[in-house]
Amino acid sequence: MCGIFAYLNYNVDRKRSYILQVLFNGLRRLEYRGYDSAGIAIDSSSPALDLDPNTPQCSSISTTASPPLIFRQEGNIESLVNSVYKEVSEVELNLEESFSTHAAIAHTRWATHGEPSSRNSHPQSSGAEDEFLVVHNGVITNYEVLKEMLIRHGFTFESETDTEVIPKLAKLVFDKANEAEGDQVVTFSQVVLEVMRHLDGAYALIFKSRHYPNELVACKRGSPLLLGVKESKENMVAGSAFEDNNSLLKNDNPKEFFLSSDPIAVAEHTDRYLEIKEDEVVHLKDGAYPVLKFENDKGKNGGSLSRPASVQRALSVLEMEVEQINKGHYEHYMQKEIYEQPESLTTTMRGRLIRGGLSKSKTVLLGGLKDHLKTIRRSRRIVFIGCGTSYNAALAARPILEELTGIPVTMEIASDLLDRQGPIYREDTAVFVSQSGETADTLLALRYAADNGALCVGITNTVGSAIARNTHCGVHINAGVEIGVASTKAYTSQIVVMAMLALAIGGDTISNQARREAIIDGLFDLPNKAGEVLKLDEEMKDLAKLLMSEQSLLLFGRGYNYATALEGALKVKEVSLTHSEGILAGEMKHGPLALVDENLPIIVLATRDACFSKQQSVIQQLHARKGRLIVMCSKGDATLVSPGESCRVIEVPPVEDCLQPVINIIPLQLLAYHLTVLKGLNVDQPRNLAKSVTTL
Repeated sequence: MCGIFAYLNYNVDRKRSYILQVLFNGLRRLEYRGYDSAGIAIDSSSPALDLDPNTPQCSSISTTASPPLIFRQEGNIESLVNSVYKEVSEVELNLEESFSTHAAIAHTRWATHGEPSSRNSHPQSSGAEDEFLVVHNGVITNYEVLKEMLIRHGFTFESETDTEVIPKLAKLVFDKANEAEGDQVVTFSQVVLEVMRHLDGAYALIFKSRHYPNELVACKRGSPLLLGVKESKENMVAGSAFEDNNSLLKNDNPKEFFLSSDPIAVAEHTDRYLEIKEDEVVHLKDGAYPVLKFENDKGKNGGSLSRPASVQRALSVLEMEVEQINKGHYEHYMQKEIYEQPESLTTTMRGRLIRGGLSKSKTVLLGGLKDHLKTIRRSRRIVFIGCGTSYNAALAARPILEELTGIPVTMEIASDLLDRQGPIYREDTAVFVSQSGETADTLLALRYAADNGALCVGITNTVGSAIARNTHCGVHINAGVEIGVASTKAYTSQIVVMAMLALAIGGDTISNQARREAIIDGLFDLPNKAGEVLKLDEEMKDLAKLLMSEQSLLLFGRGYNYATALEGALKVKEVSLTHSEGILAGEMKHGPLALVDENLPIIVLATRDACFSKQQSVIQQLHARKGRLIVMCSKGDATLVSPGESCRVIEVPPVEDCLQPVINIIPLQLLAYHLTVLKGLNVDQPRNLAKSVTTL
C-alpha cells in the first residue's frame, strides 16, 4: 500500500541537497510496497530568516514560515527525482543552502481514491497557501461526510482523494481553536488530536505546517508507523533520548528523526526506534519527541482542545541489517528471496525443534502458544483465516493439522468471511495468517472473531504488527525481511510454522509418535532439500523460454499439493501477468477437462503422497486428450509418471508428504520469476499490486 516517510534534523546542519537525498532514498526503500505516484514537501527557506509575517506570500499566515515547496509526480520514484531537479534548476533554488533544523515529508501512493495523477498524489494540502500538509497511509471511510461539511465551510477540493479532507480539517480546527483560545497557544499536537476525533478508518498520518515551522506530528490508527532516532552518543546528556524519549523539556542534543511506515526506510540511518502504537501521537519539536495517547472522550465538551499527558515509552533496538534490504549480487529482490529460503527455513525452526536425548522423544516448542495449547486442544474447530498467499499456506498445512490433532479445520478467505458474516463461536480457535500482519481484510476478520469470543492466534512475519498485537497468542515466522511484492520465503516459512503448530497441538501420544518423529526429522532436513531443489534454476529458466509466449497455464494438484497448484498459479499470474489457474485434480472431469488440447500447457504435481496413484490416473487422462504435459514428481519416479516423450518431467527431492509443498513450490517460484524477466516486466513491483494491502 502507500508508504509514508519524514525526516527532521535538529541542531544538525544539513544542506538542502542532503535533505532531498534522504527523502528520495526513503521513498526508494518504500517503493517495493507498490506505488503509482510519489511526492515530497520541503521548506523554501529557513523560517528564522523570514521575519516579516506581512510579506505578500505570508500575509494570512500567523508565523514566520515561508510557503513550503511541494513536488508531486505520477510514475516511479526516479520520475519524481528528475522532475524535482528540473524544477529546482528552473527556479534556481540553492541546493547548498544549509538548515540547522528542517522538517520534510514524503510519500509513495498506491491509488485507491482517484486515478494516479499529480493532483491525487501526496502531500495533500489544506488550500492555496499550503498551511497544513499531510501524507497518509490507509483509508478514511467517512471522508465523504467530512468533505460535505468542509465545503459548507468554504473549502474547495482539488483532488479525488479521501486524504484531502485531513489537512483541510486541520486548518478548520486550527482557525476555530485560535478564535476560541484567545491568547493561549494552541499546539500542533492538539490540532492533530482534534482532527483524529473526526476521522474514521485506518490510517498513519504525518502533518507538516507553516504555523509550526520545524515541527512534525504523526499519528496512527490501524496502519504501521515507527520513529527512528539518531543521536551520537558523544553528544548525549546522561539519561536523555536513548533512555527517556518523552521529556517535554527542550533537548538541544543534535539529532535526526525518521518517521516511516516501514522499518526498511529507517534501518540504514539508525537502529534506535520507537514503534508508534494504536491511537498514539508523536510530536517532534525542539529536539524532544513526546508520545501522546488519543482519548476519544476528551475534548468533546467545553469547546477547548484537549491537553493529554505524555505516555512513558522507551526506545527499542531495530534488529535489521542494511544487508537484509539490499539485493546483494542478485538482480531482483524476488530472486534473492527465493534463494534465501534454505536460510529462512532454518531461522524459522531455530530453537523450536527439540531433537531430544537418548530417552527423550523429539518435540516442538512454540513459546508464544504454550500457555494456550490446552484451550486450542479443546476447540470445537480450528478456523484458518487469510488472504492470497497466506491463505494458500494455511491450505497446505490443513491436512497435517487434521491428522495430528483430530480437530476439524476449516478455511476462510478473510473478505468472504466478513461478507457472509460467517459463524464464529467461543469454542473456536481462529488462526490469522498474514506476512505483513497489517492486511486490512484479515484485521477486520480478527476483530470480528474476537467480538464473537474465539481464541485468536496470529501467524505473521512482522513483530509488533497489528495482527501480532491484537491476537491472544501467536508465532512469528522469522523469515526475515521480504521486499518483493510476490511472497516466496514467507510462504514456505508459514507452512513450516503451521506444521510445527500441528505437532505442538497434537501432543506426544504413543499412537502418532513415529509419524511425529518422521516429520520432525523432515523439518530438520528441509533447508538442505530446499538448497537441492534450487539447482533446478536453469531447468526452470529453459521451461520459461518455452512458455513465455503462452497465454494461459493450468496447474493440477491434489491433497497436500492442491495448495501448491493455487500458489504456483498465483505466482505466475501476479508477476509474469500470464493467466494461470490452480485446479483441484479431483475436479478435473467436472469441467476443466474441456480446456485440454495439444496447445494449452498443463503442470501436474505428482510427488509421492497418498494421492500419487490418483495423480498418475490424471496424467493418463490428460495424455489421452493430447494434453501438453509438464509433470513434477519425486526423484526416481520419472518413468512412473511420464506417459511419453512429449511429457516434460521435473524431478524434485522427496521429503515427508506434509512438507512436500515447501519443496514443490520453489521450482514454480523460479518459473514465475524467469517468465517475468524474459518478458521484460518488473519482477519486484508487479502491475497494480502492493506489498501490504491495507485498504478495503
